[in-house]
Amino acid sequence: MVFKETHNSSLARIKGWEHAWALAVDQIPGVGGRFGVDRLWVIYLPLAIFWMECTLKLWAFGQITVSGFCFTLLFSIAFGFLATGLCCLGKYFSNPLFIVFLAIAIVVIGTQAVYYRVFKTFMVVSSLGNAKMVIAGFGKQAVTGTLNSWPAILSLLAPLILWLVIGKKIRPQYEMRARMRAVLISGFAGVQVLATMGVMTDTSGLMSARMVYSESFVPELSVKYFGALTTMRIDITNLIWPSLRHRTVEPPSASMGPPVPDQLPVGWGAHQLDIDFAGLANTRSDPMVKELDQYFAAKAPTYKNAYTGMFEGKNIVWIVAESFSSWALDATHTPTLYNLAHSGFVFNNFYVPGWGVSTSDGEYTTLFSLLPKPNVWSMYRSSNNYLPFVFGNQLKAQGYKTLAFHAGTYDYYDRDLSLPNMGYDYYASDHGLDLVNPNLWPTSDVEMVDASAGKYVGQSPFNIYYITISGHQFYTFNGNMMSYKHMNDVADLPYSEGPRAYIAAQMEFDQALANLIARLEASGELDDTVFVISGDHYPYGLEHWQIEELNGGWVDPNFGLYKSTLIIWSADMTTPVVVDKPCYAVDVLPTLSNLFDLPYDSRLLMGRDILSRSESLVVFGNHSWLTDKGRFDSYSDTFTPAPGADFGPETANEYARRVINQVELMFKYSAAILDYNYYRLVL
Repeated sequence: MVFKETHNSSLARIKGWEHAWALAVDQIPGVGGRFGVDRLWVIYLPLAIFWMECTLKLWAFGQITVSGFCFTLLFSIAFGFLATGLCCLGKYFSNPLFIVFLAIAIVVIGTQAVYYRVFKTFMVVSSLGNAKMVIAGFGKQAVTGTLNSWPAILSLLAPLILWLVIGKKIRPQYEMRARMRAVLISGFAGVQVLATMGVMTDTSGLMSARMVYSESFVPELSVKYFGALTTMRIDITNLIWPSLRHRTVEPPSASMGPPVPDQLPVGWGAHQLDIDFAGLANTRSDPMVKELDQYFAAKAPTYKNAYTGMFEGKNIVWIVAESFSSWALDATHTPTLYNLAHSGFVFNNFYVPGWGVSTSDGEYTTLFSLLPKPNVWSMYRSSNNYLPFVFGNQLKAQGYKTLAFHAGTYDYYDRDLSLPNMGYDYYASDHGLDLVNPNLWPTSDVEMVDASAGKYVGQSPFNIYYITISGHQFYTFNGNMMSYKHMNDVADLPYSEGPRAYIAAQMEFDQALANLIARLEASGELDDTVFVISGDHYPYGLEHWQIEELNGGWVDPNFGLYKSTLIIWSADMTTPVVVDKPCYAVDVLPTLSNLFDLPYDSRLLMGRDILSRSESLVVFGNHSWLTDKGRFDSYSDTFTPAPGADFGPETANEYARRVINQVELMFKYSAAILDYNYYRLVL
């Protein structure tokens, strides 16, 4: 009896507190409900999105900055309120729609986590249009990347799993009030405005959050500051209304580019054509085309030098090699590549940056000397453009035999459209290139050379372009046939499986190169043939710790990761030419144009002849850059001067801001050249 009375008394007290709490909550405008726990559904989706965004940041970057935390929290709340409000548009709360919104967030952010795991960059919306191609070429890598991303995926799934377990208890069980819907939609609008105002007023640092949000779309920086969902929104907006995004860069001035060198020897004129940019600008009706004319009118050209025409009339074999890097060089296992890299021209500070849309951007920057346009597959987009400076068209006009070869499929990355437009007769594994084992993955570069060399050896002059494939990821002995082929050859290397498999895959490329050199020597054409070799990107199929294993120590993830090797070699070069100047893939075309003494206008390219007296500038995909005076890390927003750097009348930060402006112009006008088919308009 005593127990029953005590029990009833306790229940009464509990119910009293519940009633009091419900009454208190009912005073909140537009909320109402039976129990306080019902309030959790209002903030569940905002907090779930924020949780997922933080998961992606930690997965990709290993840290969350203060500004990234604050801006992402605000945008997550706004997204969450909007989605929750949409679930309340009917008379009752829609739990299925709530689950759908949770699932969409998981898919979008989870896809970015896996994509970053595989490609070390974030996917842009335009890549979805080529999803079939990506799946066909990278299906296995995507599966492996997904499996390797299980910690991030499990964390992303946690909010959905939690809702399925407790959602019935915390979601509203009553008819929705119009006042509640108004509160959610108003909350979305208010927080979105607050977040946008916060971003637009943040002009701190060298490359501010405002610049990333409204001027320069850099997916890596956008995810860092605002999260994946806001980055996707910006990306879609750019595609639909590109004119809304204006870079507030300073206009070009006559001080752009290197000064005219003093005391030029006779005949060392400028690499420029007879183009009156200023006169053209006065006739333009389109503001962007007029701006392009003004930009190039103000840009200084590069000048001829002691190496101009050194290779004039020679054959050229130009190779963009899959995942080739300095870590592929080994005197024992890749002796041909090693020897060529340490003779001929030796570039000690060469970089192959990663870009943000497609690995074909590595080809595009090398062959075109332009920066790729964000959001689009630039090489494919060039397929209908007039391309006077690419080597295929340049040398074809001089009577060269111009052929391109790839041991992959003919239409992959739409090379069947872009390469013929560049002046090449193009052959692939399923289009005129008869490989012995076309179904291997990856296919063999040795077989590619054996099947293609007969089409041009003995038929000088020739201009040959190869895209290799044997060095492709993933680097294991049970899934990569080229790595498996050379597995025993690398057993002596003191590395884990990944680095050994990488070297093994590059051994196939090395053997292909050795075979081609032998054939050219037998035909008597070797001394008259120039080899140009660089990678399309660093070996992102390796984990960072595996790259450091190959490197024998720490590798800077923003600069050192992209340091690579450029080979420009001819057998008749008796002594190496060592170049310490910082340079990168965008500089290859103008350097070769000078060495072959081809007619071109250096002002119309974004790269510079490495052998000229021009100042150095290396631009990376995330808008970081380096010169001989220092380096700017866009992720940390810091400029680090080089030891003993002299900035003249400028301070270090003034110099950094000037170069940042120059880099923004390079991205802007590279995209405009592509979009407006600008070479057709001026030539």
